[in-house]
Amino acid sequence: MAKAFKFELVSPERLLVSEDVESVVIPGAEGEMTVMAEHAPVMTTIKPGVVTVKPASGNVQRFVVFGGFADILPSGCTLLAESAVAVGDIDRADIARRIQEAREDIADAKDDASRTKAEQFLHQLTTLEGAILPA
Repeated sequence: MAKAFKFELVSPERLLVSEDVESVVIPGAEGEMTVMAEHAPVMTTIKPGVVTVKPASGNVQRFVVFGGFADILPSGCTLLAESAVAVGDIDRADIARRIQEAREDIADAKDDASRTKAEQFLHQLTTLEGAILPA
């Protein structure tokens, strides 16, 4: 059994998770990463994706996050999400709305940097949609 550590998932609306866990898989901006007890200190931005939490109790939980950042220390991990919801509670219409807004942001982009950022966000959203909402 893996050593447990404190994990908190916080969104502007509420605290979603605050418990001892064995591992957490985070969709970091540079790629997916698994956090375990005594992880080296890291701070990373979060891209839209799924956070998988394995509590010490053993019941795996999955949450969709839409950006934010994670502060990882040897003693614990705090993920501050721009928006987060349990995968079981995800709303297909919300994902579709976010994708449409990202497409509009691409069309309205004033420069290449803004367009590139909007295209990356759209790609992340469509990948997320495919991962959690199969047709």
